[in-house]
Parts: sequence; C-alpha cells; structure tokens
Amino acid sequence: MGVSSIPVSANAIDPASRSVKATPSDGNSSQELQDHFLTLLIAQMKNQDPTNPMDNSQLTSQLAQISTLSGIEKLNTTLGIVSGQIDNSLSVNASNMIGRGVMVPGEKILVATTPAEGSTDNENNMETITTPFGFELSRDADSVIITIRDENGNVVREVDLGKVPAGVSSFSWDGELNDGTIAADGSYTFTVNASYDGQKIPATPLSYSMVYGVINSRINNTVLLDLGISGTVSIHDVRQIL
Repeated sequence: MGVSSIPVSANAIDPASRSVKATPSDGNSSQELQDHFLTLLIAQMKNQDPTNPMDNSQLTSQLAQISTLSGIEKLNTTLGIVSGQIDNSLSVNASNMIGRGVMVPGEKILVATTPAEGSTDNENNMETITTPFGFELSRDADSVIITIRDENGNVVREVDLGKVPAGVSSFSWDGELNDGTIAADGSYTFTVNASYDGQKIPATPLSYSMVYGVINSRINNTVLLDLGISGTVSIHDVRQIL
C-alpha cells in the first residue's frame, strides 16, 4: 500500500503550565485587613453606645472574611510553589527529547535518496528515505484517505488507510507515486480526509521534526523545543516522541 504504521515509543505529556506572580500590595492582604479590623474594633468598642452595643453577627462575619482571605493567600503561595516545580520538571523532561524525533502539527513530508546501507556502489544501490507523518483523530474513523502533493500542489499519491482508531497515529511512506515511479527528492505536503459513517471527522495532520535543543521562554512562561530549520514549538504541541 506504500504506507506503514510506525510504533510509538512514548507519548508526550501535556501538563498545563501556570505561574503565580507577586503583585504590589493594594491594601487587601489578610495581614493588612486584620490590622485595619483590629483598629476599627478597638475604636468601635471605645465609642459604642452602652445602650446599643456592637452586633455580634457583624463581628463574626468580618472575622470569617479575614479567615477566608488568609486561606486564599496560603493556597496561592502553595500553588506558586507547585507551579515552579512543574516548570522545572517540564524542562528536565524536555531535555530528554534532544536528539529524538517528535510529531508536531504540520503537513510536510521530506524525501531524500541516499546510498543503501552497506552499499559500495552508490549509483546502483540507492534507497529512498521519507520522514514519518501522522495525524490525530478526535474519534474512531472507518475511512482515512491520505493525499500527498508535490511542491506545485499536484496530487502524486493517494492512500486509503481504512479504519483508524481515535488518537495519534504515525505512518511512513515508501516514496512510491501513483504511476509506480519513486518520488524525487524534495518537500511534499499531505492532507487527511477522515470520516465515520459518511460524516467527516476532524483530523490534525502531524509532521516529523528532530529536537536540537530546549528553550525556557520567559515571555509566555513555557518550554520551547528547537527544531532547527522547522523553528520552535511549545512542548505542549508534541503529540508523539518517536
């Protein structure tokens, strides 16, 4: 059929990355509110009407508000610590991807002809190598058709993969064209047409890239992967590690 499935060695983890930044005091911290409350309480007790003392329900309500605010501040502090630990763990995990191939959103397939492994006659023993491609389905499909086009947009190969389960799937193309010849070296694109019972299913095309480095971006507080000539992508965009 010209296209074969590629086993996946690991799935990328996609945790949400959040950070908590300290902001200047606006007078609403729990400590400041406690100080203000105690000042007002003392003033109220000194100046209250003996015949109409302070309402206990109001005092209880204010104490409850201070307690709630103090709990929220402690929770935010804890979340900030956890977020920092997640970011550090994410960077360490990303460094393990250096030198590995990953599948990220994209539509490119690269084709190159090289001497066959162990060949001594380079001209007569050549082999065609293509980069893997894949896609992500939101649900099971009973029909998936891959259409490959050359740099001019001409259709050079169509492959019917049949039934494909939901999730991420990776495949390889042997480089054979519809007319039986082998594709020339260069860059090709592909599209995915997936359906179930005649209804189209959303499919995200995935292309292969090599990870050359890791970048800790302080602009949007995320970890970026350096993919060389393919640019950079967020670690959250990685769908598979091959």
